[in-house]
This record gives sequence, C-alpha cells and structure tokens, in this order.
Amino acid sequence: MSAVDLPFDDDAMLAGLRPWIECESPTWDAAAVSRMMDLAARDLSAIGATVETVPGTKGFGTSIRATFPHADQGQPGILVSGHLDTVHPIGTLEKLPFRVQDGKAWGPGIMDMKGGNYVFLEAMRQIARAGLTTPLPVTFLFTPDEEVGTPATRSLIEDAARGQHAVLLPEPASPDGGAVIGRYAIARFNLLTEGRPSHAGWALKDGRSAIAAMARRILEIEAMTTEDCTFSVGVVHAGQWVNCVPSECRAEVLSMAKTQSDLDRGVAALTALQGEENGVDFTITRGVTRPVWEPQPGTMALLDVARGLAAQIGFDLPAGSAGGGSDGNFTGAMGVPTLDSIGVRGRGLHTLDEHIEVASLTERARLAAGLLTQIR
Repeated sequence: MSAVDLPFDDDAMLAGLRPWIECESPTWDAAAVSRMMDLAARDLSAIGATVETVPGTKGFGTSIRATFPHADQGQPGILVSGHLDTVHPIGTLEKLPFRVQDGKAWGPGIMDMKGGNYVFLEAMRQIARAGLTTPLPVTFLFTPDEEVGTPATRSLIEDAARGQHAVLLPEPASPDGGAVIGRYAIARFNLLTEGRPSHAGWALKDGRSAIAAMARRILEIEAMTTEDCTFSVGVVHAGQWVNCVPSECRAEVLSMAKTQSDLDRGVAALTALQGEENGVDFTITRGVTRPVWEPQPGTMALLDVARGLAAQIGFDLPAGSAGGGSDGNFTGAMGVPTLDSIGVRGRGLHTLDEHIEVASLTERARLAAGLLTQIR
C-alpha cells in the first residue's frame, strides 16, 4: 500500500485534535504551554515514539523531542519542526469554542499550528499501523515560543536541524493552499520614550508626555513602510494615573524585509530616529530577528517530491517565498533543505474566527505520509 492511500479519517483526526485545541497554550503562560506539551508527548508515546522533555528557559514552557524506532536512528534524517504555543490568551475558548460546522472546524490555535502538527503525528501513526517504514529516521520537535520570535529555543531548533536531510514545518498552508520555500526577514524592536512627569491638572505645561511623543513616533515609523520593508507597532504600554503626565512609554515594532539589504536599510532608517526631541528621549533596542531564507536547490528538490505527491492525491501545490516568519527562517537560512507551510488549509489565524477546512486534514495527512516515506 502506498502511504498516500493510508486510511486517514477526518472525523477520527478531529476527535484526536479536539483535546489539543481545548488545552489552551498562550506563549506567555509557561505552565499552560507545558501542559500542552505533556498532552502531545502522551499522544506521541502512544504511537511508539520515545519522547524527551526539554526544560523551558527564559520564562517559557517546555519543549518536547520525539524519536521513532528506526534502524538508522541517530543518523541524518527528517525533522518535523512545529510549535504548540498560540497567540490566544486563556479563556479564548469561551469566545472561540471548538466546533465543527459546514466542513469547517474552529478553535484557538487549530490553524496555527496545532492542526498541522497533529496531521503529521497521525501520518506516523498510520505508517506504523500499516507496517510501513520511513527510509530515514524521523524526529519531531515541538517548541513553546514561536509566536514571540523563538527567543528561547532557536538554538534547540538549529541543533536539531543541523545535518538533517530535510526539515518539514506543518505551518498552515498559504491562502492559495501552497507551500513556502523561502521567507522574508522578521525583526522586532523595542521602543522607549522618556519624558518628564508633572501633575496633569495644575502643572501640565511642566511635563513632557512620553505617550504623546510615542504617538508621534509611531506615526512616523509606520509611514516608513514600503512594499519591501514594512513597520507595524503592535504593543504599547504606558501610564498609570490619568492625572499624571506620563514619563515613560514602551512599544514594540515588527518589521518585515524581503531581502537582507532591505532589512539593513530598514534598521538604519529606524535607528536613525533615536535621540532627544522637545525634552523627550527616544531609544530603540533591537530584539529577536528571523533571518532571510531564500529558496535553495535542496528545498526545491523537496518541493518536487511534494508536488508529485500532491498530484497523486489530487490537488495542486503552488509555492513561493512569504512573509509572516516561522522557524523555517532559521533552518532554511542554515542551508538545510526546508519545506514550510505544508499543514492544514484554513482562514482567520490569530483571530476569533480561526478555523480550518476539515477536508484538508486527510489531504495533508496523505501529503505528510508521502513525504515521510519518500524523502531519502
């Protein structure tokens, strides 16, 4: 039996996936993410994997690394790399409960990226049940901090990927159903304005508002956006008392750049804004950065295999470079053949309408099983 013909069942996968979705795992709640890791570890162990829990660092949850029995275990093989943290805070299930209707399934993190991770687990389950073997040893690595730029586990991912024949990332499929074979750089920056406090009622003119200064800076920064390098301020923290002129304001910027030169120009333009203006100091600190990943021959060879499998299954698999950022930035930039966004189809990731197309569970499980049994 060919791996693409294995008996995958959408309803069975939904039943297995539901506990994952109902185990909320926002990045900043280390205990919640670790509970999700324990759940995934249980399911991986149940299909024959040996699971190692990697302690969390920098305040984040644990990671898990699962290896499957193989005659060549320890030799270069296939790394399935995914994250089990989500952007949805605890309590999101009240607004976005797991539900299935009209060929779609909703829930926090179901598209990004618990659905894709579960599909690959199910692929390994069905491969084992059918008595098939993968030509190469397979390792799963699930990490807890991707949604905030992978500040704690980048080295873990890079160490796991180094020397592998292939890295597969079940991130959600692109809007056209396609895979990702390269990614733009994603850089984060921390902004700080420091003004002068005063009483807002009777000494307003004596103060220098850090909030007002930050507001002007935000408009200035976002106006620097071009097609090749974007800037978006997504977090602002300031103020405690409305009757006090705020002396400090912090914000976070996300920048996307298509090439390294675009990123370099963007960084230079942003950092040039630093300094003092009207009694308010403005400081920019660079945070975590996902490097540019450009398509390479090894990745294109993986894409050829995937497209051949997709044709057998009955769908097209377009591909291209994309923004958004993923841990594929790291493995692809290392030169390891990497195929990204081969997870489930859906819409609304990072929103209260996050959902997947149920039929894509079987479609992508067949693709996963084919890749795992054909990559050599």
